[in-house]
Amino acid sequence: MEQILHLINEMSPFLLLGFLLAGLMHAFIPGQIYSRYLAKPTFSSVLYSALFGIPLPLCSCGVIPTAMSLRKEGASKGAVVSFLIATPQTGVDSIIATYSLMGLPFAIARPIIAFVTALFGGQMVNMVKDPSPALPREGEESQHNKPVEAECECGHNHEHSHEHEQSFIGKIKEALSYAFLEMMEDIGKWLMIGLIVAGLITVLVPDSFFEVFKDNSLASMLLVLAFAIPMYLCATGSIPIAVALMLKGLTPGSALVLLMAGPACNMASILVINKVMGRKTLITYLASIIAGAVGFGLVIDHLLPREWFIPTIAPSAECCHEETSLFSWICTGVLMLLLINAAWHHYHGGHHHCHCHDKESCDTTTKNHDMEITIKGMNCNHCRANAEKAILSCDGVTSANVDLASGKAQINGNADLNEIRSAVEALGFSVEN
Repeated sequence: MEQILHLINEMSPFLLLGFLLAGLMHAFIPGQIYSRYLAKPTFSSVLYSALFGIPLPLCSCGVIPTAMSLRKEGASKGAVVSFLIATPQTGVDSIIATYSLMGLPFAIARPIIAFVTALFGGQMVNMVKDPSPALPREGEESQHNKPVEAECECGHNHEHSHEHEQSFIGKIKEALSYAFLEMMEDIGKWLMIGLIVAGLITVLVPDSFFEVFKDNSLASMLLVLAFAIPMYLCATGSIPIAVALMLKGLTPGSALVLLMAGPACNMASILVINKVMGRKTLITYLASIIAGAVGFGLVIDHLLPREWFIPTIAPSAECCHEETSLFSWICTGVLMLLLINAAWHHYHGGHHHCHCHDKESCDTTTKNHDMEITIKGMNCNHCRANAEKAILSCDGVTSANVDLASGKAQINGNADLNEIRSAVEALGFSVEN
């Protein structure tokens, strides 16, 4: 428990700053910009996709429907794969948290490696012809890929006019809500799991555990890959686990493999990419992640100074008895309260986060609906938002309200249920009614 508390005290100021920056990006950067430059199967679309994805605070599950939504809107396969590789590996919150526990070299290396790997993977996919049966080819019109103008996340369409544009204060409120409620719901659980696992590793794993790999860093990287690829690891939650393993003797390069490959893919993303984008795309995607993580890991272990990649947190148990600043304790208290609030809201709130100005209209939508379906496979608010967007893109839908906790989607309008099902399943979810 002492080790876990020490990790939280080290990370909490940086985590709060990272969450805030992520919220500001969400509120002030228009969502349309992420799909505007991604349509053509060219290197420039892959480049834009990687640049867009690196700072976004999307977790491994949230990036899947977001990427599939970009694909539906016309983004090329290469751009989508570039986005899928770059986005979950980094994010402003995880970059700042990496700096807090692992130092500046690791914090710089993570986004650079994610960027290079995304460029390589996306361009390789552009060069491999693999027909996508579930989604229309680039340039084709589809009943599911027409844009939804000025759509808010609660499912109401608003005409794009000045009277409906949010004020600066409104955007600040949206940023704070997204950062300290929605993001806390999405990754808070995985962050705490990561901290607990790190504490258990520190206590239970013998100091000599990784000595067998002392002269064979490639073997330790392959061992890490075997566990990291199928598991769900969020970019921020993987940091304390990597630190704990390094303090037990894992090489910096192998820790990098965990930081990059773990968040970049899991069984959910593997199954969805195989279903929606084809087996060749899946193989290229996995090969790019593995080659990038292992290749750069070997560079760190054998070509760069080892002292650059020593965790900034002290490796001895005595460190936990050092005096912690009052500011760190305050940040830890605030972080704990926000996590508790997000957990209570997620499991007992019974509704999602509405960003509408018309609260009465939103309340009416949740009470009166023409049909209801259950969406399986949603794990975060990004999943929910993309499911709503897919439903709203269907002909005849006037409003939609998706609840993350229950998976229930309440839909108003005269829409074809099969069309709605197809739109939602194209994102990788399953539908029951």
